[in-house]
Amino acid sequence: MRGYVVGTLDTKGAELRYLRDRVADAGVDTTLVDVSTSGDDQSAWRPDVSSRDVAAHHPDGADAVFTGDRGSSVAAMSEALTRFVLSRTDLAGIVGAGGSGGTALITPSMRALAVGVPKVMVSTVASGDVSAYVGPSDIAMLYSVTDVAGLNRISRQVLGNAAHALAGMISHRILDGPADRPLVGLTMFGVTTPLVTCLAERLAANFEPLVFHATGTGGQSMEKLVDSGMLAAVLDMTTTEIADHVVGGVFSAGPDRLGAIARSRVPYVGSVGAVDMVNFGSLDSVPSQFCDRLLHVHNPQVTLMRTTADENVAIGRFIADALNRCDGPIRFLLPERGVSMIDAPGQPFHDPDADAALFETIERFVTPTRHRIVERVDANINDESFADRVLSHFAEIAEITETTETTGIVEVAP
Repeated sequence: MRGYVVGTLDTKGAELRYLRDRVADAGVDTTLVDVSTSGDDQSAWRPDVSSRDVAAHHPDGADAVFTGDRGSSVAAMSEALTRFVLSRTDLAGIVGAGGSGGTALITPSMRALAVGVPKVMVSTVASGDVSAYVGPSDIAMLYSVTDVAGLNRISRQVLGNAAHALAGMISHRILDGPADRPLVGLTMFGVTTPLVTCLAERLAANFEPLVFHATGTGGQSMEKLVDSGMLAAVLDMTTTEIADHVVGGVFSAGPDRLGAIARSRVPYVGSVGAVDMVNFGSLDSVPSQFCDRLLHVHNPQVTLMRTTADENVAIGRFIADALNRCDGPIRFLLPERGVSMIDAPGQPFHDPDADAALFETIERFVTPTRHRIVERVDANINDESFADRVLSHFAEIAEITETTETTGIVEVAP
């Protein structure tokens, strides 16, 4: 197994070879991969894989990469690199180095690799917002401090640290724990914590619960694991990211939220946890068009905005359309006494009319089948009786899954 060192040798040749040599000095076999888009011969830098070899993995061939236009060439080489790394059977980890262009080129291939495969990116943009580069993956971003433009006493130290980090990750892999309990994903927010904590505790005897904070990236990470086949089931109690996507909050998981559920047919119990709110940053960051709305300061960095009945109709349509694309065993529960801790009688976001608009829309537009069922529950989402109903449905879909032999789920007692 080998550590892959990736970058554009036409502009970063000395730095990448230094990085490669430090990984090798740490005792890890290496493969140096050139992803230059200039089309110039970089054989003097002695890559193990040339840029033309990488480009040949583009679905339209190498000519689609070397177009002479930097923007389109970088995008095409990024697609080719992603296909290249996924084709390798000896890749134990990957490290890249570059500026904004190199970071944009290399990190999509890192995101395509499974969670747990070591990934280190030395980048000039790593001290800013790196969410577009990291996404739902486990990429370690290391700020280059100086530009990746020559070797000096600073860059040698930073690149050396990156090389040793990768070598250490490869040489000291964390062995998988006991695999006797299937993995179950759960989504949580602060205002649904009592429910998810209860579910996780009651599942723990037969399942290994993985809890994801529903802040946009959390939902994406959960669904990445679903797409990777790592989760045996999902208890998606907190779908607040859909509210942010529809209304324009800061915690959107994008338009593909619930897409992995449809693609994988994974057993799924969902709900509308925290859909009563759209999330923004500090109070002064709330867009001006929302300043006259019902706002609740959750903490100095997070401001919540109560969703309206009209917004809940749109959110309900999104959820219904997504559920209709799911052919696996689906249960979706609607808590009639409130969808969050602060959507209860006497609490600031209690609004039965807004909740009713959400529930009625989901019921109206979801197409019911034998395995796709929507049910109202006479409880607040954090009530123990709601957790009882979630686990009862989970046991039911687990039994369905056992019968169809699509996964190794075992039945859990409610």
